[in-house]
Amino acid sequence: MLARPRRLTRGDDYRFVVRRGGRCAGAHTVTHVVMTAEPRAARFGFIVSKAVGDAVTRNTVRRRLKAVCAEALPDVRDGADVVIRALPSSATATYPELRAEVTRCLARRAAREGVAS
Repeated sequence: MLARPRRLTRGDDYRFVVRRGGRCAGAHTVTHVVMTAEPRAARFGFIVSKAVGDAVTRNTVRRRLKAVCAEALPDVRDGADVVIRALPSSATATYPELRAEVTRCLARRAAREGVAS
């Protein structure tokens, strides 16, 4: 799982990443990435709305996304802020489908994003 320093916790941080970050959409998720020049570990945040399903389903999706990000952590540059928004179809997606989609988006965004000032 992701330790606290690796998570986005403030609403302002979520808003900044979603509004200013590069976006990569897939069938089950939308990934927003902002590269900063800050010397800190990459941070991740997750948005799983009620449209995804009941509480059990939302928590399952969130846990799967956290596990995917923990696996992808070595490939994400330091200073990156990532927000992953789960779409309703993520409720029926398998773990390998979510992993493939998120890792593709992270690799794509990391290749395109420069360091923000």
